[in-house]
Amino acid sequence: MPYVHIVIGLALVEYLWFGLAVAGARTRYKVAAPAVSGNEIFERYMRVQVNTLEQLVVFIPSILLFAHYMSPYIGAALGAVFLVGRVIYFFTYVKDPKSRELGFILTVAPNAALLAGTLYGAVRAALSG
Repeated sequence: MPYVHIVIGLALVEYLWFGLAVAGARTRYKVAAPAVSGNEIFERYMRVQVNTLEQLVVFIPSILLFAHYMSPYIGAALGAVFLVGRVIYFFTYVKDPKSRELGFILTVAPNAALLAGTLYGAVRAALSG
């Protein structure tokens, strides 16, 4: 499980990094708080951070449960793909939202695999008593 915990820790560091990028964009593009719109580039930074939070809601419980029911090593590997996907998503979305596909796929596919494995493993454990 330590590898899974490391991946989760890195995902949280990544999320904080995205938050700092939003703060920097807020200053750079002069979007005063509490506004969340007013400059298209700032809005891209903000959207990456919000989308990452939306993905973390599925990612964190799924990777923990997948590691418990299936494999912590496979879970950590899927989590590493998720982390790379988020970085790709960040840079491509900020540059041009239409180019975000690879980062999106590398985020959603691991999340789907983790969730499917979690459900499979939990059902299997429930049925075996």
